[in-house]
Amino acid sequence: MKSYRKELWFNTSKRRELINITPEIEKIIAESGIKEGLILVNAMHITASVFINDDESGLHKDFEKWLEKLAPEKPYSQYNHNTFEDNADAHLKRTVMGREIVAAITNGKLDFGPWEQIFYGEFDGKRRKRILVKIIGE
Repeated sequence: MKSYRKELWFNTSKRRELINITPEIEKIIAESGIKEGLILVNAMHITASVFINDDESGLHKDFEKWLEKLAPEKPYSQYNHNTFEDNADAHLKRTVMGREIVAAITNGKLDFGPWEQIFYGEFDGKRRKRILVKIIGE
């Protein structure tokens, strides 16, 4: 069995962004040479997420509204965590959206349904962050 590891780095221009990273992940799978196996893609920061869903702008707006209802950014004083930072809401949003995805690789491709895409969810951006991509298989 082989394994392949790579990091992707992000520096978003906004506090919150959803970025479709499927094309980058597909390139990494091709680089790895692994045709059958599993891929792990996980956020290496506790205020960011990796998840699978549809790449549809209305849905992305719905995520934003829903997450803001669950864990509003402001007022910052509503959170015990926000003594030296202002990102308690980002920690909570990450918990809801998830840390990572694991997906099958078949014939050197993501084995996805017709609308599935991989997203990096940033909830406390404007600084450099990374995700880990780890592939195992043959």
